[in-house]
Amino acid sequence: MKKLFFLSIIAIFAFQGVNAQGQFRAGVNAGLPVGDFGDLSTFAIAVDLGYLFDLSDDLDAGIETGYTNFFGKDGFDGFSFIPINGLINYDLSEEIEIEGGAGYAISLESGGGGDFYWKIGGAYAIDEDSDIGLSYRSVSGGNGFSIDAIYLGYRRRF
Repeated sequence: MKKLFFLSIIAIFAFQGVNAQGQFRAGVNAGLPVGDFGDLSTFAIAVDLGYLFDLSDDLDAGIETGYTNFFGKDGFDGFSFIPINGLINYDLSEEIEIEGGAGYAISLESGGGGDFYWKIGGAYAIDEDSDIGLSYRSVSGGNGFSIDAIYLGYRRRF
């Protein structure tokens, strides 16, 4: 799993030189688990790395990966995974953008596996290269169980 994570990071950096019209970005997010998983976890933290290509003045598409960890409670040890997803980002104005993404979450737990991953959110620009975002992210597990959280984060473009 660690090899896959590092290969994903290398791939993102490789894409940076391919298209001068794109941008690399990185972010850190704090999350509150909701739904069924809120009974097993108290807090989540996520780190995101991505690269977006300009499709038009207001629309970008790209790839994103990272690391997410849910801290457990009441005897549950927690849960961590690496999401790998496609991403669409639309600028509503100079300061406000919305985005959505879908992909696959790779479990880092023993017995691992993976499941469908998706996210939706928005961000407010605090300067030309930084923004504050709010997002909802979910990993759909088997038997109708999902791992959901609402995140508040900071993101920087390079």
